[in-house]
Amino acid sequence: MTKQEAREGEDDNTLSRRLFITAMGAGAVAAGSGAAWAQAPSPAGPPSTVTNPPRDFGPGGAPTTYFTDPDILSVDPLFNQYAQPNSAIVRLWTGALWAEGPAWNGQGRYLVWSDIPNNRQMRWIEDDGHVSTFRMPSNNSNGNSFDFQGRQLSCEHLTRRVVRYENDGAVTVLADSFDGKRLNSPNDVVPHPDGSYWFTDPPYGGQLYEGAPDVQGGPSNAGGRLNPRLGQAVGIGNARRELPTNCYRIDPSRRVDLVVTENQVPDPNGLCFSPDYRRLYVASTGKGPGDTGPGGKGDVHVFDVGTDNKLSNGRLFTDCMVDGVKCAPDGLRCDVDGNLWCSSNAGRAVGYSGVTVWTPDAKLIGRIRLPEVCGNICFGGPKRNRLFMAASQSLYAVYVNTQGAAPG
Repeated sequence: MTKQEAREGEDDNTLSRRLFITAMGAGAVAAGSGAAWAQAPSPAGPPSTVTNPPRDFGPGGAPTTYFTDPDILSVDPLFNQYAQPNSAIVRLWTGALWAEGPAWNGQGRYLVWSDIPNNRQMRWIEDDGHVSTFRMPSNNSNGNSFDFQGRQLSCEHLTRRVVRYENDGAVTVLADSFDGKRLNSPNDVVPHPDGSYWFTDPPYGGQLYEGAPDVQGGPSNAGGRLNPRLGQAVGIGNARRELPTNCYRIDPSRRVDLVVTENQVPDPNGLCFSPDYRRLYVASTGKGPGDTGPGGKGDVHVFDVGTDNKLSNGRLFTDCMVDGVKCAPDGLRCDVDGNLWCSSNAGRAVGYSGVTVWTPDAKLIGRIRLPEVCGNICFGGPKRNRLFMAASQSLYAVYVNTQGAAPG
């Protein structure tokens, strides 16, 4: 063999190794191993959000190669019936500043969600996975949903209101005040079969990043050093927080009724009904801008819903502690069996952000681990059996073996 032939053989061997490594994914090689490729040890366990190097969730990442996704955890065997075998968590898109409020449009077969700081709503279309800006500006919208007539509902931080996008393209303001006072910053909204809409009103939009601070002297701008009008349209930046952090019901007549007080659930965030609409779940998140009290504690509360739409028997559903880690809830959705799926914000506790799943008796049965803090979730897809997760800068999805209980 000539020297030239030897060099060509070495080049071919190197190229083959590179192609093989690319196909298998970097996670197949033991980190820092000096052993030859043929002797590289296999992974000690399934790849997960806590492996080194971290798993690539994107469409170009290595396949999980396992029967069930290693980041879908059955805490209790009950969850096995809801985890779809051979379905992997996929990052569909990334590029947001803070992704929130996913909602599925069944007729259009698309998902809409909010990118709050970028003041826009995004849309993912199912047929080809195309993502585009759906609505900009969005008035720093947060939670979205679709009602039983297919109309989009949005909670707007900047304008401190709840709106409905009609089927002809018009916009209807459903609520912007209560008892003669401006709302704080509506966060999440859900429809009821009787034609009413229920929403939460914490203060999170009263900050520069996700809306506009109060005027000088308001709770979120007590010192008056911030100028809430900078970068805003005429008329924006002249409001101040006037109400406690409550939950409300918008009657079909457009009357706004108080249903849950701040004393019952401070800093309410996500909310959803049980499949039979006899329960209302409300997440209480952390302390918001301008709060003078202790604020939310990162837990979920539940109320019984009477035939007169009055709530009773309010109680703590779960403190969202998992393995000693606070998995603070945000968005909530129920499946058809009444299980509660909660987005999880565990901060820097890697492996605990994502989704937690609880039975109607508040038993933790499953978890979905994401590499980013999860803000909100919804069930979608044509069969409503795909869980969409808006998590920090990205949108994730995974098929599950159940369906969402409600539209949107």
